Amino acid sequence: MEVQKFHYDNRIVRDFGIASVVFAVVGMLVGVIIATQLFSPAVNANLQYITYGRIRPLHTNAIIFAFVGNAIFMGIYYSLQRLCKARMFSDVLSRIHFWGWQLIIVAAAVSLPLGITTSKEYAELEWPIDIAITLVWVVFAINFFGTVIKRRERHMYVAIWFYIATIVTVAVLHIVNSLEVPVSFLKSYSLYAGVQDALVQWWYGHNAVAFFLTTPYLGLMYYFLPKAANRPVYSYRLSIVHFWSLIFIYIWAGPHHLLYTALPDWAQSLGTVFSIMLIAPSWGGMINGLLTLRGAWDKVREEPVLKFMVVGVTAYGMATFEGPMLSLKNVNALAHYTDWIVSHVHVGALGWNGFMTFGILYWLVPKLYRTDLYSKKLASFHFWIGTLGIVFYASSMYVAGLVQSLMWKEFSPMGVLQYPNFLETTLQIIPLHMIRAVGGALYLTGALVMVYNLVKTIKQGSFLAEEAAEAPALGADTHVSETKHRWLEKKPIQFALFATIAILIGGIIELIPTFMVKSNIPTIASVKPYTPLELQGRDLYIREGCNACHSQMVRPFRSETERYGEYSKAGEYVYDHPFLWGSRRTGPDLHRVGGKYPNLWHYLHMDNPRTMSPGSIMPQYPWLLTQDLDTSNTAAKIRAMQTLGVPYPKGFDLIANDILRQQADSIAADLQRNKVPAEPNKEIIAMIAYLQRLGTDIKATGK
Repeated sequence: MEVQKFHYDNRIVRDFGIASVVFAVVGMLVGVIIATQLFSPAVNANLQYITYGRIRPLHTNAIIFAFVGNAIFMGIYYSLQRLCKARMFSDVLSRIHFWGWQLIIVAAAVSLPLGITTSKEYAELEWPIDIAITLVWVVFAINFFGTVIKRRERHMYVAIWFYIATIVTVAVLHIVNSLEVPVSFLKSYSLYAGVQDALVQWWYGHNAVAFFLTTPYLGLMYYFLPKAANRPVYSYRLSIVHFWSLIFIYIWAGPHHLLYTALPDWAQSLGTVFSIMLIAPSWGGMINGLLTLRGAWDKVREEPVLKFMVVGVTAYGMATFEGPMLSLKNVNALAHYTDWIVSHVHVGALGWNGFMTFGILYWLVPKLYRTDLYSKKLASFHFWIGTLGIVFYASSMYVAGLVQSLMWKEFSPMGVLQYPNFLETTLQIIPLHMIRAVGGALYLTGALVMVYNLVKTIKQGSFLAEEAAEAPALGADTHVSETKHRWLEKKPIQFALFATIAILIGGIIELIPTFMVKSNIPTIASVKPYTPLELQGRDLYIREGCNACHSQMVRPFRSETERYGEYSKAGEYVYDHPFLWGSRRTGPDLHRVGGKYPNLWHYLHMDNPRTMSPGSIMPQYPWLLTQDLDTSNTAAKIRAMQTLGVPYPKGFDLIANDILRQQADSIAADLQRNKVPAEPNKEIIAMIAYLQRLGTDIKATGK
């Protein structure tokens, strides 16, 4: 059989690796800053562009799509070429993919602090960037499948299965969740409203964790862990069960983020059932990874690479056990909206994604530069200080979450809330937030040590850009007897089709009834569209990232109805594009805040929260008092809402600004009567109008 000679492209691997390391430091640094802001709001320095609400999505996007995303591409481009025994399909597509992805990251880094955001978790980027992501992902997919098709190795190894599932599922998730109606070049409204938008968002949000932070890393685990340990994967059969059960079940679990909300109960129950089922395939993958190291534990003690990978896989097991437990309604009632969820997320991010990436980098960089790692001692130091950082971070947030939940729910012997002031809980957990920031700083320190270690490794080595390889050409299929799955492993297109079907089933069954069956989202006659001024105020609320700290969803618990008012109904959100239910309560829920305080209170509170709530950790928003409200786009916003089905009268866009000015004049006049020199054309007026509207469409019966 003819042996063909070719070269692996290591340049693209190196470039994605460098980008991953750079953005790791940037993303973690921003994380430490926002952690500090939660106990010391003075860190904001009253600067508009670095408030918690604006840079928190910068942190999440930098970690998920810049640090982890670049690491995924680094690992895939390295492993795929060797598993297929073929160079990447197109060097040009590889470069377009690299530079396109970096430009998207830069666009996110610029737009998010400017307040250009959709507000949807892990999908905050506006529509032009969404289109760019789609195009770059298509480039990646063409390059990937082109390489698989021209491979010289007949059977696709298990890592490739997970890469395929990642590519097809991320495409589906991104496109469906990003459907929106543009208002302008930098503003859009979600195609979906209220409950439907919440379901689509958390179908996307949960599965972004599943198919961007999990499945590609499982593929990397199946390749790099056996390579680093010099051991075969423990079980081929277990990998088959792990793969197909994981991708089929995972897609159903999104509704567990919306338990006890206005989402229909049947959807909540589906999310819970499939979340519990997820334990089996998730732990199957963890067991397959850890048992691959059987007989190699002495090597684990000696090699920092394997230490990182073992803790990474263990963290994956911990996070994928905790996730299903949090989907149980009794546990979710205790944990949701608290810092417990923050801890859960970061065990996965810091332990699974972070430590696996560090292990791969420590193994891969010496290979690319044909040298040994500069210092195993520094790598071991990184491991231990990083582990200590995770322990500090996770333990403090677990305790903070329990303190929050128990204080929120506690009643006195007289039957009234023991801690009616939300701020009492906030002040109680400030020391724990300080510990969390210390943990983040330790983890960042470890990353900086890694940067030094890798730079020294690079300097002492010589980069191998074109790595020579040879392999026989792919011969004719001999049609020997084999299992159906072994047959499927030779058919990348059919494999991708089956994977797509597996992930579509759950999404279709959950989404279509919610959209097509009207009784799922009953309407309420008293719920009316936002006035033009309220709509502008809502967009300011989104711009400032207020939903990062405040929920708008009163759950049907006595503790919440006593504190906030009547529990939230699905029909109240039918004109909300996008939904703003929130995923965490750093501050109190705001769904029933309308009419609770006078306009003057909101004005002074936004100017300096500590004047109205001593000890508050909310940042100041003085620019709202001085910046003019941009009303040039009011008509366009009304027309976009009409396109989405919001029942504004025909021609309403032509008179919208007149109505806006009338309401603004009324609010400003009220403030002026209280000796506040408020001007009706300032942003604060629109913000007050929106806050005063919240929850007033139905009669609130609570406090």
